[in-house]
Amino acid sequence: MRIMVDAMGGDNAPDEIVKGCLEALNENNSLEIELLGDPSKIKKCLGYNYDNSKIIITETHDEITNFDKPTEAVRKKKNSSLVVGMNKIKDKSAHAFISAGSTGALLAASLLIAGRMKGVNRPALAPVVPSKKGQTMIIDAGMNTKIKPLNYLQFAIMGTEYMKYMYNLENPRVGLVNVGTEETKGDENLKQAYEILSRSNLNFIGNIEGRDLTEGKADVAVCDGFTGNAMLKVMEGTGSYFMSYLKKMYSKSLSGRISYLLVKHELKKLKKQIDPEELGGTPILGVNGMVYKCHGNSKAKAIKNTILKACSSACTSVLEQMRNIFSNMDFGGLYDKAL
Repeated sequence: MRIMVDAMGGDNAPDEIVKGCLEALNENNSLEIELLGDPSKIKKCLGYNYDNSKIIITETHDEITNFDKPTEAVRKKKNSSLVVGMNKIKDKSAHAFISAGSTGALLAASLLIAGRMKGVNRPALAPVVPSKKGQTMIIDAGMNTKIKPLNYLQFAIMGTEYMKYMYNLENPRVGLVNVGTEETKGDENLKQAYEILSRSNLNFIGNIEGRDLTEGKADVAVCDGFTGNAMLKVMEGTGSYFMSYLKKMYSKSLSGRISYLLVKHELKKLKKQIDPEELGGTPILGVNGMVYKCHGNSKAKAIKNTILKACSSACTSVLEQMRNIFSNMDFGGLYDKAL
């Protein structure tokens, strides 16, 4: 199985990117990893003893930065690692593509190069976060800040299939993120979305609030990209604050340090559950291929975990199932009403 990685994308590229690839190979030696970028910089990070049957280097010259206009950069910088990688996804030259580079450029390339699945109106970012009952997907988490009622349904379908195949959930519960749980809450857009989801074959449980994510009330939390991104960032920030506070609390005194020794094991498990580096990158669902976006500041651990996650995804038939659903589903009058 071949996984492509953008070696030049992200704040810590290429050092941490390459290190993460090597760590992933140590855990799964059946992988082939194709690194896209400047060969001299990549080889410097790899050293001289890497296995060239497991790590392939594809040379690219252009660089897309966070200061570039995403669509313009994708169209003009055709020899960038991001654009070359997305073209290989389009050509099915690899099973998955991973990048910690410009989010805007990756999203633009997903649409302009890989393209949408037939029947998908808008792809979506779909991170999976921990909850009391396991995991909850937030979809969308930043790709579409303004959406229409039908988009909520399509996000719910994509999220349901991903959670089925990746987390072995037989019938994932879908919740619509709103300002209250009552059916009449929200603006007209959300009310129409509620009606459409209610009439679907999904396991729709109704409206949920932001606090319900960590409670595990739903397995798939459907929302617009602005709301989803805000919720995700608040959760990440809260987790970071909480771990920082505990560290300070336990280090203040001798009794605190002794207490830490008693709970050290459980705290490590908690940190692993909420650490973005452990959770890895986020899939972009609804495009023609397996694409993962990592945080721009991702280090080796996040890259490694994203590669292993992408490998697991590629081993399932989740993309084929999504394609079948959207190509065969008759949305009927929903398009006229919701778009």
